[in-house]
Amino acid sequence: MKFLQSSFTPETGWSEPVGLLEPAEATLVFAFGQRVPLSHPSSFTALKDRFPSASLVFVSTAGSFIDTLIEDAAILCTALRFEKATSRVAVEQLDAPDDLPSLCRRLVASLVAPDLRHVLIFSDGSRVNGTTLSEAFNESLPSGVTLSGGLAGDGTDFIQTLVGLDAPPAPGILVAIGLYGSSLRVRFGSSGGWVPFGPKRTVTASRGNILQRLDDKLALELYKTYLGPEADALPASALRFPLYVTSPGQSHPVVRTILSIDEQEGTMTFAGDIPVDATVQLMKASYEDLIAGAEEAAVAALQEAEFVLCVSCVGRRIVLGQRVEEELEAVRAIFGSNSVITGFYSYGELAPSGEEHECQLHNQTMTITSIAENAV
Repeated sequence: MKFLQSSFTPETGWSEPVGLLEPAEATLVFAFGQRVPLSHPSSFTALKDRFPSASLVFVSTAGSFIDTLIEDAAILCTALRFEKATSRVAVEQLDAPDDLPSLCRRLVASLVAPDLRHVLIFSDGSRVNGTTLSEAFNESLPSGVTLSGGLAGDGTDFIQTLVGLDAPPAPGILVAIGLYGSSLRVRFGSSGGWVPFGPKRTVTASRGNILQRLDDKLALELYKTYLGPEADALPASALRFPLYVTSPGQSHPVVRTILSIDEQEGTMTFAGDIPVDATVQLMKASYEDLIAGAEEAAVAALQEAEFVLCVSCVGRRIVLGQRVEEELEAVRAIFGSNSVITGFYSYGELAPSGEEHECQLHNQTMTITSIAENAV
């Protein structure tokens, strides 16, 4: 696998590139950046001119990174060309929430082939229910084909998330990338470092990923009592206090982070479903907990990887603050100096966890996909 990494800003143009791949030889380019530079009229043209033969995948973020460098003002580009494996891309536009399962099935149908090994998925992070997305892909993908990726972000603005494939990025877009060939080796890791605290509450009313009532009280009002003065900064302040959700009949809790609030209805919308009768608790984390979580994810995904995709949650960036680069340094230390690392801060992370092969939506985690090609 050959690579080239560089950054672009509409004001200053391209940075000095790193890597041995010629831009014209690239077949797949990941372009991660904040909404404002990503949607600038000159950005798409600049990338298309630089990588004329590549599939261009655009994802808006809550911060993007190459190696341990986190960037907000520039678009960070990682261009790839596999030695033996191949890739194919597909795109769909989501017009209504109920269309998501059928849309995911169409994406799978566009990519299915006998040698399909893995699918990377990048989705609008504001309109898309990540639980529904992962379940629809899990039901449609052939046995043995894995899935990972992430939901686009918009910093702490929560205004609009953008994704694009060979076109200026736009809301409501889902892009899927199929990776093919017996030469591919893919491993995953996902860990958070958060710990639950406070009383357990029961979900008494919800609709999909919209939490309405806890213990028969308006969810938003109850949540505000725990946030205290930080309630004035909702929904961004809620990223410091995600929910620990144990669904009925499940023994493995998941972490869910807030996307938006409805003051009039007293509800909160999360990145994934929170079913009725689920048990929830607030969560918190120290700096050391979060950095240890990133290290644990890297250990789980460890191999002699050539390409490492990291998708971390915007909430982790907010809590870590000035120490945020330390979680990337922990990943780099585990993988060593020979792996190309890129990624972004998201509104939801998608990957298998533990020994399971099925993809799950994760929140407030560092999720890692490591990819390598066999030497022979």
